[in-house]
Amino acid sequence: QVQLVASGGGSVQSGGSLRLSCAASSYSGSRYCMGWFRQAPGKERETVALIDPQGKSIYADSVKGRFTISQDNTKSTLYLQMNSLKPEDTAMYYCAAGRSAYYSGGYYCVRDGSLMDYWGKGTLVTISS
Repeated sequence: QVQLVASGGGSVQSGGSLRLSCAASSYSGSRYCMGWFRQAPGKERETVALIDPQGKSIYADSVKGRFTISQDNTKSTLYLQMNSLKPEDTAMYYCAAGRSAYYSGGYYCVRDGSLMDYWGKGTLVTISS
């Protein structure tokens, strides 16, 4: 059974930083995607950042240049470094892992998260102005 445990959320002021972590257990595979998603109250889930089997990162336009997704060498821990935080970044953040899609000779993440098979419980990020 795959388990994803997210941590690192909290409350900070606008302009501050947080680093989220997601520990993945019992998950392996050379063609998987991992990523971070968020959902604010009353809003739909939003893809924040993904990392594909080639190690390439994909970001939502709203976080480009401020957030960085990464993995440790064993790929068992996923991180999201969040800098220059804004009140609109306030949301529950979820990590997820799942399949990639084959396209044009390579394996890529599906941006909307529809191929994510496993989801963590979420960690709350609150940014005050």
